[in-house]
Amino acid sequence: MTKTIYLATALLIVSASAFAQKVANYSSGKRGIAAYEHFSFWTKGSKRVEIIYSYGKNDKTQPAQYLGKTTYQGKPGFKVGLPGNYQLYVIPEGINLRVIGPTKKYNKLFAWEYEGPVNGIGTFCDVCADDEKAAMQLVKAYFIH
Repeated sequence: MTKTIYLATALLIVSASAFAQKVANYSSGKRGIAAYEHFSFWTKGSKRVEIIYSYGKNDKTQPAQYLGKTTYQGKPGFKVGLPGNYQLYVIPEGINLRVIGPTKKYNKLFAWEYEGPVNGIGTFCDVCADDEKAAMQLVKAYFIH
């Protein structure tokens, strides 16, 4: 009986982790201002699922497309496509992401963004990367390697 319970529990844990959804959130600027920008890099199980880009004071959201791995000035990264055939390079830089446009006029540093309670107010984000190191590991594992 104990062996059966152990096996059933182990199977549930393995099944849950196989379908676990995770997200790494990165932003530039402060939420609620016009210059705010945000990327969410979503995974599920062992696959990339989607990239969501939002921007501006009211968090206008649009899907972004993963365009594959690349290198930029010898550094590994990946490309993201936005509507209007606009492509961005996303390059890890320490615990942050450097996002660069094709003309280099767009060049911003995005930091990991905590999404959860502040001063005891708010809801904990179960699927969010726990910290900047976990977020970077997720981005590298699913979008670069």
